[in-house]
Order: sequence, then C-alpha cells, then structure tokens
Amino acid sequence: MSAELTERLATLFRWIDPGPGTSHLVSDISGWWRDPTVLAELGPALVAPYRAARPTVVLAPAVTGLLLGPLAATALGVGFVAAHKPGDGRLPAGPLTWAQSPPDYRGRRVDLAVRDRHLGPDDRVLVVDDWVRTGAQLHALYEICATRGAEVLGTAVVAVDCPPEVAANLRITGLINAADLPG
Repeated sequence: MSAELTERLATLFRWIDPGPGTSHLVSDISGWWRDPTVLAELGPALVAPYRAARPTVVLAPAVTGLLLGPLAATALGVGFVAAHKPGDGRLPAGPLTWAQSPPDYRGRRVDLAVRDRHLGPDDRVLVVDDWVRTGAQLHALYEICATRGAEVLGTAVVAVDCPPEVAANLRITGLINAADLPG
C-alpha cells in the first residue's frame, strides 16, 4: 500500500460530535467515498496481503461493507457475498445462515445472515470491512463461514482500532491504524 493512500485516508477522516446526550464521537469516513483516488486504490490495497492465498469470494457486512466488498472482489476477480442485518431493511428471501455477534464496544449484539446458496465448502473467504474495534461482527461472520463449511483466510479492513491480540486471532490486516487518524 502506498504512503499516499494512508495519508489521504487520514486527511479525509473526521470525528463528529453527535451532540448532547451522547457519550462518544462518531467516525465520519464519508470523505473516503467522495475521493476518486481513494476509491480506485482501496480494493487493491485491501486485498494485497491475501492475493497469494487465492480467495474465491469476498464477504462483507452491511452497510459499509456493501461498498468495500465489491471493490475488493473486483480487485481479486472473484465474487462478492453480502452479510445482511435484520435492521437494515434488506433481508433477502430464501434460506439464510444466521449468527449473532458477541457484545461490541457498546454492548450490542448484532445478528448477521448470509444466503446459503452463495457460500459453501469450496469457498476460501476474505472478509472485508471499514473498521474493526472489537471484532464482534467478525466473530459472527467467521461462525457463518464455519457453519457453511467455508474457510476464512482473514479480514482486511481500512482502519484497525482493536487490540493486537484481537487482530492476530482474527488474522486482520488494515490500511491505517485508528491511532494515526486525526483526533
């Protein structure tokens, strides 16, 4: 990955104060999607550490993953599978494999589902997402892959914000460390 991409990611990032009654700032990554150079470089940069492992599919959770997943899949020349959440209003019809995440950094558990027909025992899966803090959703996605008999190669994220032991356990690579984003 280029130093220029890392610098652009940091420059285009913002923390937003959502106002009274909130206990934390919210990450604003919308600048990443607005920049055509970042969009062109994200897919290839995310998949670079996994290219030699020859993934057969990219799996990513709604909502931001629906943008990043196809960018990564296109860079690899493989297909994309979306992991759906019941609250996003886009649950597909047909048989689904479900898993629930352990509590995330706010104590929430997230339900995720993947269409059965899109993930199977012959798949070598690269999971892609924008940000990882606790790895909670990744645990659910890895569980879905195990249930479907698919092999998870690891996870590529834009921003790594988790402890090193979580990153090592879930085989996470990232393009920028959250500590390097402007505060």
